[in-house]
Amino acid sequence: MDRLQQQLMDLWTVVQDVWATGIAGVDFSRLLIAVGILLFFLVLRGLFTRFVLGAIRRITDKTETEIDDTLFEALHGPVRLVPIIIGAFIALDYLALPEKYAAMGALLIRTLVVFDLFWALYQVTGPLSSSIKRLEALLTREMVDWLVSFLHLTVVFIGVATILEIWGIKVGPILAGLGLFGVAVALGAQDLFKNLIAGILVIAEKRMRVGDWILVDGIVEGTVEHIGFRSTHVRRFDKAPVYVPNAKLSDNAVTNFSGMTHRRIKWMIGIEYSATIDQLREVRDGIETYITNDAAFASPSDVSTFVRIDRFSDSSIDILLYCFTKTTDWGEWLEVKETLAYKIKEIVEAAGTGFAFPSRSVYIESVPGDAAEVFVPPSKG
Repeated sequence: MDRLQQQLMDLWTVVQDVWATGIAGVDFSRLLIAVGILLFFLVLRGLFTRFVLGAIRRITDKTETEIDDTLFEALHGPVRLVPIIIGAFIALDYLALPEKYAAMGALLIRTLVVFDLFWALYQVTGPLSSSIKRLEALLTREMVDWLVSFLHLTVVFIGVATILEIWGIKVGPILAGLGLFGVAVALGAQDLFKNLIAGILVIAEKRMRVGDWILVDGIVEGTVEHIGFRSTHVRRFDKAPVYVPNAKLSDNAVTNFSGMTHRRIKWMIGIEYSATIDQLREVRDGIETYITNDAAFASPSDVSTFVRIDRFSDSSIDILLYCFTKTTDWGEWLEVKETLAYKIKEIVEAAGTGFAFPSRSVYIESVPGDAAEVFVPPSKG
């Protein structure tokens, strides 16, 4: 029994020694208090978010401008990190770590501060982009998007470089090494830089914008969804995505249908050869009168408009109809064409003539030998 008591006393002595020694020379009581400090500031962050940030949110909601709302949303995360940083700083200071660990703790706090600052800057570039977008009339929305992406990359690069410098990692030698490595990479990445430059040219020349319907012969036809640094995302009309290298768009002719001011209709209307001159004139004049007076068609003073007897085809007299609709929307254009087709049929039928069907006449110069002979009446005398 005495031996058991002695063993328990020895165990208690070990526990006291471990409790006093703790971790890295800090006793467990101080560690628990430091953890308590962190937990306190976590709770404080929740209260700060609920009451202070909630009050600010209500104020911004009452203002007419949207800038303060956007800035509030952007800075919401970085501001909520501030109590954690303060709590970590106070907890580390309370621990009174040995010099070796204290220096590492100081670096950690500095890293958190730098991270929070650059996180805030990164978030602010979003609302800032709304101000930059006012330059869309001078630049383009795509160029503005590129500028915003460049700002994001710049903030990230400077932030990472600053954190590396805090931990004693020199950025200069790394950049020098990357420069030498970049020369070797550039030789094998000529297409990448070619597409990058081509993308800049495409945007600078305003060849297309997001949402435009484009056609690149032999490559793609569809709607532009995104113009990236290397390639452009085009969605075809069957909804399949196509990623076209920017060099293809720069080196080839691009037809931008969204840039149309009007949409063309060009038809050849074949009338029967049995139609009289008066009937042809009635048909031609009727079609011209319709497209001239209908509000769906562009005025002949604005665009070229022709309704003319064009040619004598193999089986028809062809009337050329060449006009433009005011709408450029494909669906509306199809509807206008349908209405025009109905009207032309009415005009042709009202004129007493009809549409010609393709036909072919075959002339036989001789008949096979086993065919019946043609009867020739005998001559008198």
